[in-house]
Amino acid sequence: MMSRYNGSELTEIEHIWQSLEDIATTPIGSRVMRREYGTLLANLMDQPISEALYLKIYSTLYTAYVRWEDRIEISQIQVADLKKGQLILDIVGFLKTSGNEVNMSIPLKFGAAA
Repeated sequence: MMSRYNGSELTEIEHIWQSLEDIATTPIGSRVMRREYGTLLANLMDQPISEALYLKIYSTLYTAYVRWEDRIEISQIQVADLKKGQLILDIVGFLKTSGNEVNMSIPLKFGAAA
């Protein structure tokens, strides 16, 4: 498993973190040969902040993670911070191979913030 940023070797948890980041930041329909891959998250970033927005964020992320990342069982997704074009996710889950709990914080940037 290799880092897409610098080519260094990654641990399983680091690779899962990278995968979750990639899934979240890839708009559905943008990947050739895998049009369903990704989330609708980029479309949500310009909406006014509200409880409904948080539910949409959780829904699109959880649906995509369950479909595209099968090494982890997600038990909680929390938006730790939401600013214009930036989102920080706190994710709690369990590795399916070992059952060990995993806590991750994933910063995401969209649009001009990226």
